[in-house]
Amino acid sequence: MTIGSQIAWDDTVLPFQLDASGIRGRVARLDGVLDQVLKQHAYPPVIEALVAETALLTALIGQAVKLRWKLSLQVRGKGAARLIATDYYGPTADGEPARIRAYASYDAERLEETDNPFSQIGEGYFAVMLDQGEGMTPYQGFTPIAGGSLSACAETYFAQSEQIPTRFSVAFGRSTEPGRPAHWRAGGMMLQHMPAMGGVAADQGSGEGGLLTHADILSGADSENWTRANLLLDTVEELEMIGPSVEPTSLLVRLFHEEGPRVFDAQPVRFGCSCSADKVVNTMSIYSQKDIAKMTTDAGIVTADCQFCGAHYELDPKTLGFEGTIAKGEQAE
Repeated sequence: MTIGSQIAWDDTVLPFQLDASGIRGRVARLDGVLDQVLKQHAYPPVIEALVAETALLTALIGQAVKLRWKLSLQVRGKGAARLIATDYYGPTADGEPARIRAYASYDAERLEETDNPFSQIGEGYFAVMLDQGEGMTPYQGFTPIAGGSLSACAETYFAQSEQIPTRFSVAFGRSTEPGRPAHWRAGGMMLQHMPAMGGVAADQGSGEGGLLTHADILSGADSENWTRANLLLDTVEELEMIGPSVEPTSLLVRLFHEEGPRVFDAQPVRFGCSCSADKVVNTMSIYSQKDIAKMTTDAGIVTADCQFCGAHYELDPKTLGFEGTIAKGEQAE
């Protein structure tokens, strides 16, 4: 491999299972896809870090669910970082990559440069949304912003909403590898205990604000196995997680060789957006021609920009809205 060439395990999510512990997991490495997500916008470093962590969590969670279409994460806060939104689209066919996109909204005047980007979110909520496509009822789950990191919020979500003990260990930052320009890299691991029998009331947790933790869900041998796996994960180093010198398979062997690690086929991940002119037209179908006239520029067009990828659309106002020619099934002149 020459300097500057893509490493085989970059932009992939590797599923695995620890047969001796009843624990499953994922290892993710994001390199080029994360750079593509972030280069669509000129975010301050603090916002870049929040987007990087959310994108990494999205890749780990998205690959772990049976997904027919789209999984979304949203982080909404009352602080300077108002919104972090990500989408993960499952592969459309065997061997095809999954796609991921992300964007952020923030108040630049209130934003502080800090080593703790999480502090810029403030009070708010962490949401997981699952849309399996046409004919299926979308699912939404929420948990408060708490725990000191977005990873901790994701762990709380799974404990509260799914009662599945879950652990994330993530690392991300700007890489300065020799022979390559500075670019963003991220790596992370997700552990999940197989679902336990029974349940615990959501308001009887021992965590912050009464939220559930793994200790409220597991007991006996399951708890011991989970604690042991977490202690082993605690020994991981940031460079092992991000790479590029340690393969995910080698990392799993180092951490969990006594737990019987077994890996499955890796899932490639790419940057991808689902926006289109047709979707913009459909979004505007709720407006009257009077409303459309207010959106029309002096040049006589209606413009729209995708918040995720920056695509720019210019549309004929006569075709838009429920009174437009497209809605009526007519041909625009």
